[in-house]
Amino acid sequence: MTATLPSAQLPPQAVEITCEDGQVLSGHFIAPSSQVDAQLPVLIAPATGVKQHFYLRFARWLAERGHAVLLFDYRGVGLSLQGPLTQCKATLSEWGQQDQVAALNWLLQRTGAEQLILVGNSAGAQMLGLLPNHARIARVVGISSSSGWFGGMPLGFSIKARFGLSCIVPLGVRLLGYSPTSALGLGENLPAKVGLQWGEWCAAGGYATNAVKQRPEQDFHAQVSMPITILYASDDSIATHATVKDLLRTFPAAPGQSIQIRPQDHGLKDLGHLNWFRQSHQVMWPLMYRAICGQASVDG
Repeated sequence: MTATLPSAQLPPQAVEITCEDGQVLSGHFIAPSSQVDAQLPVLIAPATGVKQHFYLRFARWLAERGHAVLLFDYRGVGLSLQGPLTQCKATLSEWGQQDQVAALNWLLQRTGAEQLILVGNSAGAQMLGLLPNHARIARVVGISSSSGWFGGMPLGFSIKARFGLSCIVPLGVRLLGYSPTSALGLGENLPAKVGLQWGEWCAAGGYATNAVKQRPEQDFHAQVSMPITILYASDDSIATHATVKDLLRTFPAAPGQSIQIRPQDHGLKDLGHLNWFRQSHQVMWPLMYRAICGQASVDG
């Protein structure tokens, strides 16, 4: 008879998450370790164009500390892409209004918890104002999360980003039928409408507020009230003091704090926008975890 492994050692369970509009997303559920006291479940929401498996090692690390964790791919990305990318009609708005909503509900139903913690990498914490079930989130930890506003980026990077998202992506959509963001170093290639909306929101500032203009019944930005902590790196050209501030202003009722981290203070050469979750940069994980645990401040 084979001995049963502790739950933290079990492989991630592949799951399907059905959105209200019928779209099915691919996810992975990791049960918490049975060796520690149960903690609030954690939903890890990916950055734009980043597949769920990028966060797997960090998710396992959280499970070892007693958290049930759910990873997922947005529609049109990774395992949630159904059919050719050129035929995918997904929008960036749907990532918030449908995908995050469904993932949140799935994890709460699976664990029986009343609330969960949202850990959002970049876009993962940008769309809170689109979620009608935002009150089920106890707190938010945004890693490299900001509005992505071109005007708040360093000038040189801003020019490149504006040219890429406002010129190259629309041209690519016309010629290829999808957003060629991979060629720009912006993650996986994306559905056409996702890439186009991304450029529009970054140009306008305020990010997801642009999805609900003239649609007050779908706009929950002013109602979001959970604590929000955003950690961003001093060498990140996307999440800067200005773009992080631009995001936090969209949630006027939420107690928010932003903390800039210098990679050199932690023995790292770089940190940037995504490296926080890499195993090579796991020295940052305890700091991230203090924010997840709801500490009032994080010693950077």
